[in-house]
Amino acid sequence: MNSDSDVQRSVQDELRWEPGLTHPSKIGVAVKDGVVTLTGPVNSYFEKWAAERAAKRVFGVNALAVELEVVLPNSTVRTDADIARAAETALQWTVAVPFGRIRVIVEHGWLTLQGEVTRTIKGPAPSLQYVA
Repeated sequence: MNSDSDVQRSVQDELRWEPGLTHPSKIGVAVKDGVVTLTGPVNSYFEKWAAERAAKRVFGVNALAVELEVVLPNSTVRTDADIARAAETALQWTVAVPFGRIRVIVEHGWLTLQGEVTRTIKGPAPSLQYVA
C-alpha cells in the first residue's frame, strides 16, 4: 500500500508527463487516505479532463475530487451574444429543424433552446451535441 505522500508524488509526476496540460505545475495535488484532490486553474475543459484522466491512472488513487477551475484565456471568452449567434447558425444549418421553430436564449453563458418540432422518423430521438 502506498503512503499518501507517495501517491501525491506519483500524481504530480503523471501530471507533468500529461501532454494535454500546458501548466501542470499550477495544479495542486492533496491526498488523504487515498483520496486525491486536484485544485488550481486550467486553461480549458480539455485540460481539466486531461488532469482527471492522468490522476486516475496512478496506482493508489482510491477516489478523486476535482476542484479545478477552468479559466479561459481572454481571446476565447465568448459573450452571450456570441453564443446565441453560434447556436442560431447551428440551428439554421440543421435541416431537420424548421427555421424559426426553436428560440435561442443565452443568459450568463447558459444556453436554453425553446420550441417544438414535429418528428416523423420512428425510433429513438436523435441526440444533440455541442462541440466548442
